[in-house]
Amino acid sequence: MLLLAVDTATPAVTVALHDGTSVVAESGQVDARRHGELLLPAVDRVLAEAGVKLDAVTDVVVGVGPGPYTGLRVGLVTAATFGSALSVPVHGLCTLDSLAYAAGQDGLEGPFAVATDARRKEVYWARYEDFRTRATEPAVDRPADIAEQLAGLPVVGAGAVLYPEAFPDARGPEHVRAGALAALAAERLAAGAELLPPQPLYLRRPDAQVPKNYKVVTPK
Repeated sequence: MLLLAVDTATPAVTVALHDGTSVVAESGQVDARRHGELLLPAVDRVLAEAGVKLDAVTDVVVGVGPGPYTGLRVGLVTAATFGSALSVPVHGLCTLDSLAYAAGQDGLEGPFAVATDARRKEVYWARYEDFRTRATEPAVDRPADIAEQLAGLPVVGAGAVLYPEAFPDARGPEHVRAGALAALAAERLAAGAELLPPQPLYLRRPDAQVPKNYKVVTPK
């Protein structure tokens, strides 16, 4: 196996290669406005670091969010393109799950929660029994509305850091790491688990809407 992992569901643009045993190369940059610009050079870097060509990749895994539409679609479209060009399977994995797994790699034990920035003064979040086991479905809410539910729990991710009044026990990692995404995917695939389809998990409607009462202008 040579698994290529990408995630652009958050401000982190992150890529990794995993050989089925361990991460062999990884790249990550945090820039909420340059997902499209940064992703492909990051893929080139990890391939060069690992000393392999793109055609050596046997599987692709992509973080499916939840996340804002613009950034999230960059990773999904890129993963789908690689899968089509290489004729290899493309798997999806919840971005919150990869953050939880990364927290477990850093030594955090459950239960805990994960929260990422959803903008509009909201967070995407889920609760975990441990770093491999999600206890609730991903959701989007205002921090104050879920503070009581998560009281006493460590909360991992940038969403916790942004709202310390709601999440006083904020923990790292703050940003997604493709190495953790790849390791979790490799572990689940080795166990025969079925991963998610590579389709976006938005949780809310996009900002852009077709006007309901627009004026039709026709030539005379």
